Amino acid sequence: MTTIADRISIAQSRINQAAQKCSRSSAEISLLAVSKTKPISDIVAAYQAGQRLFGENYVQEGETKINALQADYPDIEWHFIGPLQSNKTKIVAEHFDWMHTLSRAKIAQRLHEQRPINKQPLNVCIQVNISQEQSKSGVNAEDVAMLALTISSLSNLKLRGLMAIPTATDDIQLQQQEFSQLKQIFDQLKQQYPSVDTLSMGMSGDMDIAIANGSTMVRIGSAIFGER
Repeated sequence: MTTIADRISIAQSRINQAAQKCSRSSAEISLLAVSKTKPISDIVAAYQAGQRLFGENYVQEGETKINALQADYPDIEWHFIGPLQSNKTKIVAEHFDWMHTLSRAKIAQRLHEQRPINKQPLNVCIQVNISQEQSKSGVNAEDVAMLALTISSLSNLKLRGLMAIPTATDDIQLQQQEFSQLKQIFDQLKQQYPSVDTLSMGMSGDMDIAIANGSTMVRIGSAIFGER
């Protein structure tokens, strides 16, 4: 039976191979372990295998885990990667290091106002609805510039880049098209904002194509922690 440590090693090998195929350095690509719905013991096992970046989708579950682990594991970097309602922004502002799903100026303003002054600015990525599916969150491609401008005016937030969840499909050409479009928007944003360095795209099923199109952070859940 494979352990969490084994599966982290396999995921890292996949990243290395995908990077090698497109002549990129694997050092440019971070592995974000998506630990939503998984017990604290699984996070500790991943930590002991060298993993430091963890992603949570649910505000209260994430808060509980952070409170339980922060004293013994202060170097864990916590990423919020789920949808966020305005009445729960305070928890993200106070506890997380990153927020990947920012798509509204109102949420940005609240996170800025609620970020504790003794903490570093909250790292944020704008979520782009690159597939233009009504069921998905995120801003349209043409609205990225306006939201980026708002974020850049808020001193308790630090704009780090873009995040997207592409169409769930076996159509490799469509995946390629969506990832390539996101990379173009990312490159434009990078030219305007020196803090932009993160392109959060790619999961277990489409990691190779995402990396070939410039992803700097892949989000892997079940391939590390097993099915939910």
